Amino acid sequence: MIPALTHLARLTRANYVFAREGVLGLVDPTPLPLPARAGLRLARLIERPSNDSQAGRLAAALTRLGPTYVKLGQFLATRPDVVGIAIARDLESLQDRMPPFSQAEAVLTIERAFGRPINEVYVSFGNAVAAASIAQVHRAQVKAENGLKFVAVKVLRPGIERRFRIDQDAFAYAAQKAESVSAEARRLRLVETAETLRRSMALEMDLRLEAAALSEMAENTKEDPDFRVPTIDWDRTTKEVLTLEWIDGTHLSDHAALLAKGFDLKEIARAVIQSFLRHALRDGFFHADMHPGNLFVDEEGRIVAVDFGIMGRLGPKERRFLAEILYGFITRNYRRTAEVHFEAGYVPSHHSVDDFAQAIRAIGEPIHNRAADEISMAKLLMLLFEVTGLFDMRTRPELLLLQKTMVVVEGVARSLDPKLDMWKTAEPVVREWIERHLGPVGRVEGAAEGAMEIGRFMGAVPGLLSRGAVLIEQLDAATRNGIVLAPETVADIGRAEARRSRWTAAALWAIAGLLAYIAWAVR
Repeated sequence: MIPALTHLARLTRANYVFAREGVLGLVDPTPLPLPARAGLRLARLIERPSNDSQAGRLAAALTRLGPTYVKLGQFLATRPDVVGIAIARDLESLQDRMPPFSQAEAVLTIERAFGRPINEVYVSFGNAVAAASIAQVHRAQVKAENGLKFVAVKVLRPGIERRFRIDQDAFAYAAQKAESVSAEARRLRLVETAETLRRSMALEMDLRLEAAALSEMAENTKEDPDFRVPTIDWDRTTKEVLTLEWIDGTHLSDHAALLAKGFDLKEIARAVIQSFLRHALRDGFFHADMHPGNLFVDEEGRIVAVDFGIMGRLGPKERRFLAEILYGFITRNYRRTAEVHFEAGYVPSHHSVDDFAQAIRAIGEPIHNRAADEISMAKLLMLLFEVTGLFDMRTRPELLLLQKTMVVVEGVARSLDPKLDMWKTAEPVVREWIERHLGPVGRVEGAAEGAMEIGRFMGAVPGLLSRGAVLIEQLDAATRNGIVLAPETVADIGRAEARRSRWTAAALWAIAGLLAYIAWAVR
């Protein structure tokens, strides 16, 4: 009872903030019962005047409610199937900026994490230069081979895990109650959504996992000429502290500074798009938070990404899905694009491939009648997900995260080059993947992998046959001589049988007594 009251108190406060910020105006009262409609009308009475859009009001309310709600908003931006496309798009602008916690708390966290004074960990440790919902970043110095070097130190917010746990328990409570009374809530799988948010936050609050993600991407991109990531200082990294190379680059959003340094904005825009597609298709592992604040350009003109708390993964099936869909639209091969959906199992087989190809054509043809700078791959995928909903395609979280990231990446590239030809820019990366994996080389490698699987199976056959021979010999002996049991086993079986007999007798006497009582009662 007490936890329920605690959850209700927290949710009541959140509802007050939503009402005050005018968020409840987003709710359509038509399908709601009369008491709920009356409650919405009363809530609108305390709404503060504002010129913000309704979605802007939602972002303001989430920011006011604190770190957990900011993360909730960012998470919902990846779930247009839950909040709708318009709200999800506007939530993309939600900024993960929070007031910094004190320098003393940061120092205490570091000293507790390493078990020694901070001056033994860093030569110098400056004030916070950026603060987000989960952690904040400080500039520090450490000893290096040729003197001192600057590093970026990411420190987890004190008490953030407890705060997230309490708020997420409230979210789960609200989702369970909603699903218990609403078929629409069950269709949107709110309980599953709340649990997915919980798992995502648990991963983000262990900075060792972020370091591992950064390390994996460093290995994947070590040969890329126009993209790199910071190096990790593993000796100064723990669950609560992450130490990285300090990036002295230019923010991607500072166009004037980039031009002043002689960089070609069109080339940077091309590198942003191609790097993202390369990571998604070639590696199946991509940075899922590539907004301008997380992207720099170093002195050599390479893009440097930071903040690896949110990452996306695509399996072989999803990579093929993405590559063939984009290539199908590029070449206007709608039939093949439709077939990919069925081969991947995204669209149930009882639907018609031809009907689905026709639906895809309705998306593709208007795009090919427009100028290159008017074509949006992110919008194409968004429309595609709308159409697939008509063909019973279930929500695929990994594809939604891909689509969300593509929206951000495309926005960054267009800000650098408003006339960017998305298809021409994407085509070399997509074509290379298609040729590499679906062309002759890919088929040969696929056959080689198949042969290796057969070889591994054939290598295991002698062992299987040997075990099978032993089993056949044992069965043959049992058939000829009967099954031989140990004396202890025979005794245990006898005792069990005796107990069963006693219980059977007792049950029969009980039934007999019951029948006798019934016969006496009806005389």
